[in-house]
Amino acid sequence: MTKKLILASASPRRKEILEQMGMSFSVCPACGEEHSTCKEPDGVVKELALQKAMEVAEKLKEHALVIGSDTVVSFRGEIMGKPLNEEDAFRMLKELEGATHTVYTGVAVVDSDTKEVILNFVDGTEVSMYPMTDEWIRQYIRTGEPMDKAGAYAIQGGCALWIRKIQGSYSTVVGFPAVRFYQEMLKIGIDLFA
Repeated sequence: MTKKLILASASPRRKEILEQMGMSFSVCPACGEEHSTCKEPDGVVKELALQKAMEVAEKLKEHALVIGSDTVVSFRGEIMGKPLNEEDAFRMLKELEGATHTVYTGVAVVDSDTKEVILNFVDGTEVSMYPMTDEWIRQYIRTGEPMDKAGAYAIQGGCALWIRKIQGSYSTVVGFPAVRFYQEMLKIGIDLFA
């Protein structure tokens, strides 16, 4: 019998991706402080995704598979999470415009009964952007959209006009690598639609 799925994230984007996949799940956001011992972006998101899934799994009183996820933007060795303020968002977008960066999203799945890590992987997608004007960047920041996004932009939002190309999964950039998640679950014998 398939266990209940719980998404350990308050991200509306991750929720939307799972809904688009046709998944039946509940949301129970992790709220602990995020801290990674890793320096490399792929290691950071893998570790933070696992922390989120484990935090929720440990407090659950029901049988479930808990899904944790985390996303960062990496550019020239710098990990870009969510901007601290509008000036930080401007700095990030100035660095990213006209260049190519990588978005990493980590996913972890933990069994709430056994606390066993069922899955823990990272998916990366390269994103190339057109040059932007300072005026457009400031106008975009005023919309508020960049303020809760890794790298200060939403590929599915207003910044879509400046995306030249991507190499990899679009949903990884949005915040959850849907296809890779499903395929990895199948590999370990879990068909989420069975």
